[in-house]
Amino acid sequence: MTGQRHQITDTEAVALFHDVKSLQAAIDELLTSGFDREDLSVLASEKAIEDTLGHSYGSTRDLEDNPNVPRAAYVAPESIGVAEGACVGTPLYLSATIGSLVVLASGGTLLGGVAIAAIAGGAGATVGAALAGIVGHEHAKHLNEHLDRGGLLLWVRTRDVEAETKALDVLRRHSGQDVHLHPVPSA
Repeated sequence: MTGQRHQITDTEAVALFHDVKSLQAAIDELLTSGFDREDLSVLASEKAIEDTLGHSYGSTRDLEDNPNVPRAAYVAPESIGVAEGACVGTPLYLSATIGSLVVLASGGTLLGGVAIAAIAGGAGATVGAALAGIVGHEHAKHLNEHLDRGGLLLWVRTRDVEAETKALDVLRRHSGQDVHLHPVPSA
């Protein structure tokens, strides 16, 4: 016989956060408490929301229980850092490698190849740094859009009564506002 604590539910917890630090602390604890990254979702971009809903919206709080509002997968700050690193490293590596290979293939010296690799690598790193800045800026812009409209929403899929209790507790302890459960929107 299934106990009430493991009774299967079709709900999710939702909370509104007024700063990124509190949101991140709640997410970190949820992930270390047995929730999977797939159980977490955040509000999609303003443009995606307006395109989906067909109109502008006032406050993010108004979207908490709207089953039609588009969501995005949670992206960890570490993943943003990896993307920024790839934006810098890839052009640096490709520029340095191609530049040195061109010099060596055309009969240049090893010293010439190393010099071109350093120069081309520096140019590639500059381009990459600009790309990394765009990645970081877009992520910050997305967060600020929602903060300017009242806060950051986090939804947590809860699969049983025990997960409901745990999610609600974590969200409240990390300054989540208007913390509550609602039915999972149909796919």
